[in-house]
Amino acid sequence: MKQTNHQFYDFLDFEIDLDNDKKDSRLWKACKPTDIASYGLGVVLTIPFQCQKRSNDIEADLTVARKTYKVYLRAYGSKILRLCIGFDAVISESSEMIQMADAINEVALFYEIDGDTWIVIDRNGETRAKIDLSDCAIDYWSDLLPAPQETFEATLYPDGKKEVVISGHDQFFPARVDAMPLAFIEKNGKPHSATLSFESTADEKFVGTGERFSKLDLSGRTFQLKNQDGQGVNNKRTYKNVPFYLSSELYGLFLHTSAYCKFSMADFSTRSVQIYTEEPVLDLFLIGDASPERIIYRYKQLTGFPEVPPIWSFGIWMSRMTYFSEEEVIEICDRLREEKFPCDVIHLDTGWFETDWLCEWKFNSERFPDPKAFISKLNKRGFRLSLWQMPYISENAQQFKEATENKYIGVALNTPKEKGSNFSNLDYAGTIDFTYPKAVKWYQDLLQELFDMGVSAIKTDFGEEIHMNAEYHGMPPELLNNLYGLLYQKAAYEITKSARGEGIIWARAGWSGCQRYPIHWGGDAAASWEGMAGSLKGGLHLGLSGFGFWSHDVPGFHGVPNFMNSVIPDDLYVRWTQFGVFTSHIRYHGTSKREPYFYPNISGIVRKWWQLRYALIPYLLEQSKACMTSGYPVLRALLMHHPDDVMCWHIDDQYYLGSDFLVAPIMNSENSRNIYLPEGEWVNFFTGTEYHGTQWIKNFETNLQDMPVWIRKGSSIPLYTNEVSCTDEMNLDTTISLEVDSDFKGIWQYLKIEDSN
Repeated sequence: MKQTNHQFYDFLDFEIDLDNDKKDSRLWKACKPTDIASYGLGVVLTIPFQCQKRSNDIEADLTVARKTYKVYLRAYGSKILRLCIGFDAVISESSEMIQMADAINEVALFYEIDGDTWIVIDRNGETRAKIDLSDCAIDYWSDLLPAPQETFEATLYPDGKKEVVISGHDQFFPARVDAMPLAFIEKNGKPHSATLSFESTADEKFVGTGERFSKLDLSGRTFQLKNQDGQGVNNKRTYKNVPFYLSSELYGLFLHTSAYCKFSMADFSTRSVQIYTEEPVLDLFLIGDASPERIIYRYKQLTGFPEVPPIWSFGIWMSRMTYFSEEEVIEICDRLREEKFPCDVIHLDTGWFETDWLCEWKFNSERFPDPKAFISKLNKRGFRLSLWQMPYISENAQQFKEATENKYIGVALNTPKEKGSNFSNLDYAGTIDFTYPKAVKWYQDLLQELFDMGVSAIKTDFGEEIHMNAEYHGMPPELLNNLYGLLYQKAAYEITKSARGEGIIWARAGWSGCQRYPIHWGGDAAASWEGMAGSLKGGLHLGLSGFGFWSHDVPGFHGVPNFMNSVIPDDLYVRWTQFGVFTSHIRYHGTSKREPYFYPNISGIVRKWWQLRYALIPYLLEQSKACMTSGYPVLRALLMHHPDDVMCWHIDDQYYLGSDFLVAPIMNSENSRNIYLPEGEWVNFFTGTEYHGTQWIKNFETNLQDMPVWIRKGSSIPLYTNEVSCTDEMNLDTTISLEVDSDFKGIWQYLKIEDSN
């Protein structure tokens, strides 16, 4: 039989077959440290671990000798504390995830002993950790239950002020434990995985962990951080996990790992945040600072900042799955121009190869007979070309023989049954091995040929999952899977910047560090109100996980209920367009027609909103600079500006665009919604009506042409008022400054554009 249902065992996915004498899994719990010493610039603790019985109860197995391991404490400046321990495993000093800013330097730590307390301080005398060796106070009365096990008790102070307390006694009674302070799991006699927990307050809220398609406050939820094809935006799967969370108690935690891991945000135990990683190493950075923005800024100082993408990327991207010929693409571009729809990028999805979906990085010779001349035609019309591709090689691909002979790919031993969002009939035999420098060079050479033709951007689709039954040069697949998107995107981004002089990709997967390589989009959302709402939730959490730039498929990727062919409702198309206009980047893409002229009843409204988008580009460029120097993304959760407003830790259907716009998308067919205005004085962007903040507006109604958008009173907004067909026609020297004062009567009067239908 297996153990009974205990919360802590459940969290660990820990099973013991009590009828089997094979001792394949053992749990080891941290006890009181026995020594403290200096080690380099840091401090090291010696901690014994006690084996637990193979039993339904959690009870020390005193027949097994304790094992001793070292916990290292290190400080990076005055705001970051690092805790790491390896259970018979090497602790990596750095990795592809880490890209420390020059301002981040390790500082010396010292220790003092005050009775039963060990105190770790920095050079400024600030306390950075306290280790408690005292015994709990006892008023002896009964022997009904045994005394609790010896345990590890410590309080960490990442910034010298904020207390982050390790959960030393999260239990009902000694044999019924909900969380352990520090422990590891041994399988087949070797350390396999590790866990650690921190105390959580009853009203604590959590955000982040990547592109989470969940409510904004993650408390009471548990997430496995395992990258996989999200298959939409309305489930627990996600394309972009990030092992970082932010607490309303104003600390952040970055778990430095690419292993599969799990975050339980006061869920399995409502008293604790629990961290679990499927490797015998715990390496975490605790960050403390005065605001969520500052905490995310410190996290980005560890893992890297993006550069601002080129100006043309902020224009409209037009795509479909898929365009199949030069003739078709030129016809679409010409019609967009004729009907005065401004647009900068045409994207070719899976259909530009010899065979649809068969990624060979070469144009179909019949449908695109002269790719360089074709791209030149696009450029003369003011369009840039983006191309789809993927990191998987089919046995039918012309590069397969070369790739396998040179070990540029990890060849799968058998084909996985699950295809995710691979909608072709092709099976992919291997994954490009970006841990192998020669494979990176080979891949970049394939892209270089395309850039030499004039291609401007590469869509780095997929990359969330690799062939797990294959060998890779640099690491085992269990550690590569989550990290793969980062290596893949880095390779594509760097060759793009080298070849074109501009850093940009269009990426779907994500992990810590991927924010350095914009732009990321939200995956395959359903063309529905639920898909729109799920997309926004994902974008908010991704911004709270360090990503500055983000987009989504307008007006949703796939149809409902017919995946490929359902017609998009007019109001959904308009409302998602409005949402896209007020996002850092906007791309139309999906399984059926997305060009606005196929929607004649609303095409005039869409044209007007596209022209508004181009008017806002100077503002977007200005706000994008903050992504390089702060913790702010372009699209921001309200809590980033109002961390003391409890309401803002729950609102996931509104957001800030930059520092001045408050956006509340309509995500229903009723043209109304409830809106929360946070502290401040606000002006309706379309009517000029003024509102006081810190209030709910119930059942706010608006027509289809307008959207609930407010702007801070007193703001000065850079605006481009001339009508253009693409960013090449913009002369930013003629940008005006829109003063949002008592004379402001709405945005439309300032724009030199035709009226809508």
